[in-house]
Amino acid sequence: MEKCPCGSEIQYSACCKLIHDNHDNAHSAESLMRARFSAFKKKMVDFLYNTTHPTTRRFVKKPEIQNWVDNNQWMHLEILNSTKATVEFKAYYLNERLESAVQHEKSQFKDFQGRWYYLKGVFIS
Repeated sequence: MEKCPCGSEIQYSACCKLIHDNHDNAHSAESLMRARFSAFKKKMVDFLYNTTHPTTRRFVKKPEIQNWVDNNQWMHLEILNSTKATVEFKAYYLNERLESAVQHEKSQFKDFQGRWYYLKGVFIS
């Protein structure tokens, strides 16, 4: 059985796959963040696009998401802090030159019509 890429230490089928199969199963900002990291790792471009908040989705292009997932190897996720609507995390990956890199971000999420969505993020250096 495959462990979930989000780092929860449980099986993918009992974790992020539930959210990948039905966005309604994301019951918090953190659960959606974990599912989005897993989606990056699994190259699930449609899920990443569709879980971006409708007000910011127009600024996101599927080919750019595809390029980001194709050119990076996502390694693991570290949740640093989580509130009702924000998640601060570090996402570790290898870039296109196979160099170690870290995306440290504080992301904002919004519950819209009963579903959680990624709204925006601020990179932390």
